[in-house]
Amino acid sequence: MSIVKLPGLKDMIDGISLERNLPKHAVQAALREALLKGYERFRRTQRFDQPNFDENYFDNFEVDLDVEEEGFRVLSTKTIVEEVGNLDHEISLEEVQAVAAEAQLGDTVVLDVTPEQGDFGRMAAIQTKQVLAQKLRDQQRKLVQEEFQDLEGTVLQARVLRFERQSVIMAVSSGFGQPEVEAELPKREQLPNDNYRANATFKVFLKKVTDAPQRGPQLIVSRADAGLVVYLFANEVPEIEDEVVRIVAVAREANPPSRHVGPRTKIAVDTLERDVDPVGACIGARGSRIQVVVNELRGEKIDVIRWSPDPATYIANALSPARVDEVRLVATEGRQSHVLVAEDQLSLAIGKEGQNVRLAARLTGWKIDIKDTAKYDYEAENRKFAQAAEAEEEAFEDEYEDEYEDEYEDEAASTEASPSFAEETTGAST
Repeated sequence: MSIVKLPGLKDMIDGISLERNLPKHAVQAALREALLKGYERFRRTQRFDQPNFDENYFDNFEVDLDVEEEGFRVLSTKTIVEEVGNLDHEISLEEVQAVAAEAQLGDTVVLDVTPEQGDFGRMAAIQTKQVLAQKLRDQQRKLVQEEFQDLEGTVLQARVLRFERQSVIMAVSSGFGQPEVEAELPKREQLPNDNYRANATFKVFLKKVTDAPQRGPQLIVSRADAGLVVYLFANEVPEIEDEVVRIVAVAREANPPSRHVGPRTKIAVDTLERDVDPVGACIGARGSRIQVVVNELRGEKIDVIRWSPDPATYIANALSPARVDEVRLVATEGRQSHVLVAEDQLSLAIGKEGQNVRLAARLTGWKIDIKDTAKYDYEAENRKFAQAAEAEEEAFEDEYEDEYEDEYEDEAASTEASPSFAEETTGAST
């Protein structure tokens, strides 16, 4: 069998494997694909009796890479036919039986179609080089995806490498001894108080592993995701790791709409153990535990509150540190509430530029309307409540009546369509 020599093939594979952190078999697979594309280019420039090569024309060709002999061969799988219509895909039964008498029509044979060393051509070599670079990138992306797919939604240690536009490119690793991989920290996922200087290390949340073939990092990490806060508390509070204390909900505003407002997080915790204070467990003695989380998030303000199955209590807790006088649930269907506070607590309950009430609403899932207790008109609001409740009841009744009428009409239609017992018996006797 003929062979096209590739001097230094073994050293080249070793060098690429080391440089790109790819296993040798992945480099060889990329090289085989590139050489096959080079052979396609060589054949397309020949165009002897084949005016058209469609997209799948070369599917029956493959490259056999011989690392020891430092070269490659091109093999073609051909079908045995009575009369040959395509020399690349078919071979005559008579020609095969001259070598193997047991051959039959419809069988396949693999033949060596390697071109001569000098015939491969400069253009084919250039095509091979270009395709190899692309295939190596594809192999890297594939390995990265396989390595990090199961780590999506977890926290990794990252090191700042460089800046590209407004994004920070960081180096992350999936585990001890594994090579580092580049990840992108977009502008929207950064924290305003972070200092992303070269080689600075941060904990980041692996938000997404992309499989799109675009250039650049395929790992998207975040410092602004609520998952990072959950991880930091779980890592710092043994009661959370032991499932004695559970995190019920998190609302985070890492990048506030105004630069005059700092990042802030509200986290609701609960426990089934009577002797355990879930809020105190998260805060720690003299705030030692929560301070570790705050330091990692560069001074972000964090409110730890007690979750409650009672919506009114939960809403009052969520508005911490403001003192709430009363919570009135206006419409349970629409999840709307009025929260009454003293005049000196109004600004604290609302928060700077509405941040406190906004986060409380996200945390609880209720619409919260802050009211001054002294100016609250109970009679007027009660009338509004009654009207709203009446409207809800009427809407429910209308919906119920519509459903009942549709169901009744369907039953009537089915009754008319099917014969009665009397009609059936009459028809039977007739």
